[in-house]
Amino acid sequence: MAAVPNDLPEAATRRFAEGAFTSGLTVPDFAACLQMGLEPVGYVQGFCVMQWRWYGMGTPYGIFGQYTGSNNRGYSENWQCPHGFVSAEHRGWGQNYEQSWVEDAWRQGFDGAYERMVEEATAAGAHGIVGLVDSTERLGDLGVLEFRVQGTAVRVKDGPAPTGGRPWTTYLAGQRLAKSIEAGFAPVSIAATVASVRIWAYCITEYLTEGSNASWGYRVGAAEIEQTAHAHMAVRRIARDQVRAQLGGDSLHGASMTTTERELGQGDAELQCILRGNRVRRFKKFDPLPPPRPTVRLL
Repeated sequence: MAAVPNDLPEAATRRFAEGAFTSGLTVPDFAACLQMGLEPVGYVQGFCVMQWRWYGMGTPYGIFGQYTGSNNRGYSENWQCPHGFVSAEHRGWGQNYEQSWVEDAWRQGFDGAYERMVEEATAAGAHGIVGLVDSTERLGDLGVLEFRVQGTAVRVKDGPAPTGGRPWTTYLAGQRLAKSIEAGFAPVSIAATVASVRIWAYCITEYLTEGSNASWGYRVGAAEIEQTAHAHMAVRRIARDQVRAQLGGDSLHGASMTTTERELGQGDAELQCILRGNRVRRFKKFDPLPPPRPTVRLL
């Protein structure tokens, strides 16, 4: 390391002597972490790029299982046409089913990026990672997805050096993290999952999504698209169940749920629900933190 010039102000000399670090925290979050005794070590990140392939044509009868060696697991619900035989083109059946292979592929990509971020933090000697941000982006039109997980690695001030354990992780930072610790909940890790449900529409769903329903015995006016409604309820329930399985005996705080729908035509659709939050564990009763003190000195 190069020698520090002698003509620098005392505060600048002290900062150079302490070493440099990088941080993705805002100024208020940075100050709140210092108040809690968390010193930033560095900005850490992990990436995973995956090509998503479609092995064969998916159908309500799980033909996909022929290509993967396993049938669809989990949620499945059938729908039957009430009209009898109309024509060869008439949709006499339909099904909602969970796309387990999509969930497994998403988990592989997310976990790969997450583990690489944790490895960076571990190598830096961090106790935890705060202010996590994760994202998924498509790269061009090649069916390629990039998973990205980033955060600020921190070390407990004057705390013992990490002894082989994994750093804890949290989406929280600053005052939100401080309030969680004040309430007696310590961060353990983030929890994130995706649920995917395919709607293979039958005749009624197709007619209702296209706006034509009166000719098949339905009243003119509003009518519930029951198959689509059931799929939306199911995809959210699956995401909740999957996150609950990750928690063990811990709690989920700061949950965020995002659901998207991709229309495939004629009532067919694909639903995706991403649920993420903070896995926390109670370690004490409510204990207010000491009042904040200045962390920046003006010279």
